[in-house]
Amino acid sequence: MKLSVEKVINQPLEKVWEVFDDPDNLPKWQPTLKELRQDSGEPGQPGSTNTLIYDENGRTIEMKESITSRNYPDEFSGKYETDGVVNYITNHFERVGEGSTRWNMETDFQFSGFMRLMAPLMKGSFVKRTSEDMERFKQLAESQ
Repeated sequence: MKLSVEKVINQPLEKVWEVFDDPDNLPKWQPTLKELRQDSGEPGQPGSTNTLIYDENGRTIEMKESITSRNYPDEFSGKYETDGVVNYITNHFERVGEGSTRWNMETDFQFSGFMRLMAPLMKGSFVKRTSEDMERFKQLAESQ
């Protein structure tokens, strides 16, 4: 299942990247993220891996993040794996006008097992969650 969500952020591209690239900001726009653990490699660089631990309504979800691409300040991509789901995310950042940045997040969810059956019913919730997280990031970036 592929989806794409876009936000325009009223901050220059370099500022948006700075806020996006700071791991201390992750829980500010992903409020269910409880822990980020660096596993290997240079943080934020291609080839590095992290473990992300989320609390989703009392259910702990552990996700492995593998950074696949980093092209400052235009693109950041990763592979995210948890039980029944592999998600490839590409974040594109583009300068638009004076002091604004377009952020486009493209996701490609690949499901297995039970999640393969549930995925078509959940597409709307995936889009909603992505849009809400991106809106929180937009507000965070614009407040700095």
